Amino acid sequence: MTKTKLALGCILILVSPPVVRAAAPQSGSIRGTVVDPLGAAVPGTVVLYRAGVETARTGNDSGGAYAFHGLAPGRYRVEAAAEGFAPGVSEPLFLGVDESLTVDVTVPIGRLEQHVSVTAAAAALPLAQLGAPVAVLDAGVIERLGKPDILETLRTVPGLSVVQTGARGGTASVFTRGGEADYTRVFIDGAPANDNGGAFSFHALTMAAVDSVEVLRTANSVLHGVDAMTGVIRVETRRGRTPLPELAYALDGGNLGTSRHELSLGQAVHRFDYFVDASRFDTDNDVPNNAYRNDTLAGRAGFFLGRTTDISATARRIETDLGSPNGILFFGVPDDSHTRDRVTYATVRSVSEVERVRVSLRYAYTAQDAVFTNPSPTGEAFDPFGFGANYLGDELTVTGRNGFSATGRAILDYGGVYPSVFRTNSSRRRFAGTVDVALADGVDLSFGGRAESESGWTTFASPAHRRNQGAFVEGRGRLGGRLFLAGGMGFEDHAVFGYEAVPRFSLAFYARGAASTGAVGETKLMFNAGRGIKAPTVTDDRSSLFALLSGLADGADLVDRIDAHPIGPESARTLDAGVEQSFWGGRVRVGASYFDNVYTDLIEFVAPGALPRLGVPEDAADATGFGAAVNSGSFDARGVELSGDLSLTNRFRVSGWYTFLDVEVTQSLTGGALEPSVNPAFPNIEIGQYAPLVGARPFRRPAHSGHLLVTYGRGPVQVSLAGSFVGRQDDSTFLSDAFFGPAMLLPNADLSGGYRKIDLSGSYQAHPRVRLYSTIENLFNEEITATAGFPGLPFTIRSGVRFILGGESI
Repeated sequence: MTKTKLALGCILILVSPPVVRAAAPQSGSIRGTVVDPLGAAVPGTVVLYRAGVETARTGNDSGGAYAFHGLAPGRYRVEAAAEGFAPGVSEPLFLGVDESLTVDVTVPIGRLEQHVSVTAAAAALPLAQLGAPVAVLDAGVIERLGKPDILETLRTVPGLSVVQTGARGGTASVFTRGGEADYTRVFIDGAPANDNGGAFSFHALTMAAVDSVEVLRTANSVLHGVDAMTGVIRVETRRGRTPLPELAYALDGGNLGTSRHELSLGQAVHRFDYFVDASRFDTDNDVPNNAYRNDTLAGRAGFFLGRTTDISATARRIETDLGSPNGILFFGVPDDSHTRDRVTYATVRSVSEVERVRVSLRYAYTAQDAVFTNPSPTGEAFDPFGFGANYLGDELTVTGRNGFSATGRAILDYGGVYPSVFRTNSSRRRFAGTVDVALADGVDLSFGGRAESESGWTTFASPAHRRNQGAFVEGRGRLGGRLFLAGGMGFEDHAVFGYEAVPRFSLAFYARGAASTGAVGETKLMFNAGRGIKAPTVTDDRSSLFALLSGLADGADLVDRIDAHPIGPESARTLDAGVEQSFWGGRVRVGASYFDNVYTDLIEFVAPGALPRLGVPEDAADATGFGAAVNSGSFDARGVELSGDLSLTNRFRVSGWYTFLDVEVTQSLTGGALEPSVNPAFPNIEIGQYAPLVGARPFRRPAHSGHLLVTYGRGPVQVSLAGSFVGRQDDSTFLSDAFFGPAMLLPNADLSGGYRKIDLSGSYQAHPRVRLYSTIENLFNEEITATAGFPGLPFTIRSGVRFILGGESI
């Protein structure tokens, strides 16, 4: 046998369903209740599907109860329909021999999606029963948008400010409700994706194998631990769902050397399911030395074990390479730097449910390795002080959207040893468990714990290791189908700062109950309050006042004398209240909410001369050398979010949001805040070079932002128009002139201009197994905010085709 035939034979064995040798006993049963989003029983029709084919149909009683008996083993799903409601569909399930399963099905009101959330509470709950501000982007929304990466998809979520440094592949940050970019905790299939200390960039996360994205826009350190100061973003990988193997291949290309290939294979057979996806994305972007490549391999495998246990494993490997031209708009010439990232996320989880108890166990592993290489200095050598040359860019005039401009040459590369290489490496292993108990009708209790080990090192810092633990308890109650309460307390035992307690409370109240028909539907009032914390980075810990003093010969005496403590966590108090109103049988939904967040104990590096302001004696302050990291900063963020969804017909839908954000730095002891820079060309204007000044807005937080999404589908045609609208933002050029002076700095206020980013996507189903599609990003080629001199995403068009082989119709 040739190697080719042997390989093909192995593939057929892997993807082919097992041969059925004998008829299985018809002894299983599936029963449950059909309810509306608030948990009230709904009478209607219930249909049972096995392997995509209708197996049985029945009606449910006035209490919403239904039952199917005499069922053979196999994979099933339940679909319920009721007058005035949209169809409700259960998750796929496996029924074994002699088994009896309970499956409750929720039927949504109207045409608008009403999803289940897994980030706002310890147990999965319908959004209708939650007071927390949650957005769920399912596979349908993801497909309509047609974006190649998650970053662009997140622009559709209210309260998020999305900033990418440069074009595709550049560092990408998400600011939630005015918080810093590292205040939002990110999970990939339950694996914590943030670096140790909270940092995370979305640039490498593509839509390959992504089934859903969920965003929580409030603190929840109770459930998710440190770094969930302002919110949580959770990405879930798709499972195989077709009874026969489904093979799909997509190919597209466009301008700027852009191309994408994606190949996937999935199936659900008997107790086993699997899905694997491999993709490659390439683009040259539109400036020199800015080519970007992304290779992603993602997959998930699941197995139903016993009566009610679901075991699954996921893995996602990402490798990216990016040419880094530096702030070419500020220097005129591209740097020759290069960045390489290698990231792995992996999880194994088990979910078991018996009677009124549900147990979830999860092991997660994350590994990240990044290397930044600057092969040689770029620019013209300049050495005015005789201490070694720095390298200048071209003479340019830098102009801000606030009307100010400066002309000169800025330092592009600093002197030193070349090639210059900076590498960061980190890993985290985490084990977590949760127990959910239904104590009584409408009363649930959850509790659990987690233990994690994290380590990391950089080119300039030796390896550091931390072991952290946490536990939580949360209670949930429902009263009369109108009032839904949730509250809990989290407990952290962190290797750096020790013990911390974090509370959270959430409420949803229906002033007007759910209505399936009528012009005016339900009126939902919401309230949330909580505390979130963020752990210090390894650099913060090692440069902290406590660590620096402890390392001195007389450090123990200094620490005791000034009662110094290890550096503490950064903290947020979040508060929000809102209202949602539906109309015309759930076809229209509008909402408004107000949030008020206070961020305190923020970590700053404070010079020796400023440490006495914190009560540190001068001799202890001087002993630190250049200063120390301490919890000294704070800022406030408050604002209003407005949102609306309209779906009067099945073909046409409009959704949008607007956010007003008022954010202000209330305290800072950094050198730039205490001694602001002043460009001689603007002698009366103080400038924050590397950080905002007290009383000013933090950088890259627009006061006004919004998004509009319009989708239309008719027959085989699907069209989507998406627009992001961002107002002016405070920022800095971060530049130093040839003499290390401020001549190239501009006033911070409104430095970066507002912009609109309009994207157009369309597809045509030419055949049940062939879909043609095209996507245009930045349709009007508008200049996206140039952060630190990096040009934004240019006009990009991609067109391609997707083929499907196999699946349910075979």
